[in-house]
Amino acid sequence: MNVHFIAIGGSAMHNLAIALSRKGYNVTGSDDEIFEPSKGRLKREGILPSSIGWDDHRIHNGLDAVILGMHAREDNPELLKAKALNISIFSYPEYLYEQSKNKTRVVIGGSHGKTTITSMILHACNVLGKSVDYMVGAQLEGYDCMVKITEENDVMILEGDEYLSSPIDRRPKFHLYKPNVALISGIAWDHINVFPTFDNYVEQFSIFVSFIEEDGKLVYNEEDPEVKKVAQLASSSVNCQSYQTPKYEVKNEGTLLTHNGNSYSLKIFGHHNLQNLMGAMYVCEAIGISHHDFLTASSTFTGAGKRLEKVVESDDFVMYKDFAHSPSKLKATTSAVKEQYPDREVVACMELHTFSSLKKEFLPQYKNAMVAADHALVYFHPEVVQHKKLAPISTQEVLAGFGGGVVVSNSTEDVLKFIHSFDWKNKVLLMMSSGNFDGINYDELGEELAN
Repeated sequence: MNVHFIAIGGSAMHNLAIALSRKGYNVTGSDDEIFEPSKGRLKREGILPSSIGWDDHRIHNGLDAVILGMHAREDNPELLKAKALNISIFSYPEYLYEQSKNKTRVVIGGSHGKTTITSMILHACNVLGKSVDYMVGAQLEGYDCMVKITEENDVMILEGDEYLSSPIDRRPKFHLYKPNVALISGIAWDHINVFPTFDNYVEQFSIFVSFIEEDGKLVYNEEDPEVKKVAQLASSSVNCQSYQTPKYEVKNEGTLLTHNGNSYSLKIFGHHNLQNLMGAMYVCEAIGISHHDFLTASSTFTGAGKRLEKVVESDDFVMYKDFAHSPSKLKATTSAVKEQYPDREVVACMELHTFSSLKKEFLPQYKNAMVAADHALVYFHPEVVQHKKLAPISTQEVLAGFGGGVVVSNSTEDVLKFIHSFDWKNKVLLMMSSGNFDGINYDELGEELAN
């Protein structure tokens, strides 16, 4: 098979390109910019484009498929030539479906927790020796590629993102996978540049459920009222399995979970993580893994990359970093850390970095999102707002959106001054962002504070 990637440098696209190359496909690609780590990974696999930029000479009748990334535009010269030559053009999710249509497709959906739940499932499969194909939307520790596609495996685990599929396909990605087993972890308004109202956003999950294959299974979080409503709309041919937070005790090194009369020691902590674990458990049950085997395997799970990831720890100080940026993620992560360290002061810093988080109309969604922290700071950079072509926001508007009780800063220097103003004895520092506060090195900062 000869496959060409338009915009091969994307975080998702380059992983799929590597997976297909390892499967034995002849992979080519192009992009107008390729950054690390994509560049180095593509080079190691021997599929880094020889030159940067678009070139319609790369498109020819010998291609079996063209895969189009979100970074490309509708007037891309390679795309236009592929259309003219009538070559099959696929979005990233469409091609994943093509590669898995004869397998049992497990799709993990939800506004939050997708990567963590997918990681939990993969961890259990690895520990128990169950080989599966997969696609994960974030880089996980221990994996050199986040897409695996084989001829042999009969199950594929897919992280089901609700964002758009491609520049010429405005359908959410998870609408294209047609799951045999689906999970919805939670619904909290996001991607407001694409889904302008909450009702419009929720509708995407109802459509997702309508695509579950006949006699398929829906695993859903019954503690989320919106998810529960969506689950009630599922076809009578779909088997529904609800889950909720299990009984647990907070321990110094994590959590003691009780299920079916048995106790399991876990390294993870936090209400939302244990809720995620139950969802993953029922998904694994659907692919032949018992509850006991799953929970036993989960005893060595330490978390997904950048999701409550410990940066450094000393006798009386610990620092975590987390990907949290939406209101629901922010609230869950901050609450989890405070619950785990009730006798320590929690200092939480978060960065408004995504399109939705920086949109003036969305700021009220953050009300009381960091109330569990003893001290809280919110950072944003006006240039990022301008780059995303959004209306300017002020520190006063951000403060009002969070409902007070936070320090608002738009200078990295001021963030560091805020952090250094504390005596770090018997405290926890939590850094939350999908970015890095415009240049803060977490490892260096953690070591400095620990010492």
